[in-house]
Amino acid sequence: MATNLKNLSDFSHTTVPSGKPYKFGIVVAAWNAEVTGALYRGAYDSLIKHGVTEENITSVEVAGSFELIAGADLMLSNKELDAVITLGCVIQGETRHFDFICNAVANGIANVGIKHTKPVIFGVLTTDNQEQALDRAGGKHGNKGDEAAITAIKMAAFTSNL
Repeated sequence: MATNLKNLSDFSHTTVPSGKPYKFGIVVAAWNAEVTGALYRGAYDSLIKHGVTEENITSVEVAGSFELIAGADLMLSNKELDAVITLGCVIQGETRHFDFICNAVANGIANVGIKHTKPVIFGVLTTDNQEQALDRAGGKHGNKGDEAAITAIKMAAFTSNL
């Protein structure tokens, strides 16, 4: 969680293993593209920075955050991947739609990971407004995409060491 005390892009407190031996999928929602594009750039660049080669990153775009569930499931069904990163952004509106989407996406992504016994990383912003989303997509609170990529690397390493 990003706060004034924690930046989503600061990993100075932890050791990040090399991502070189692993293959990753990235599923990014097209809805709220200004935000999700920045999340994608953060995740992709962090994977590369930590040794993952371009050919070991498979990226796909889906319509919105709800479709991240099917995108991650299809990726794991059709690719040899060590982890999948899901990136999306749901911004609070005037109706309860926000609550239903956020709940469904969180549960769906968790279930995909359980189904495939592979890490599926929740890189979905659920914010009150556009400003909060931008603050967490490379703004003053760092980039949730960076955090998702580092989590994917750590979980891939954890899984391979079991």
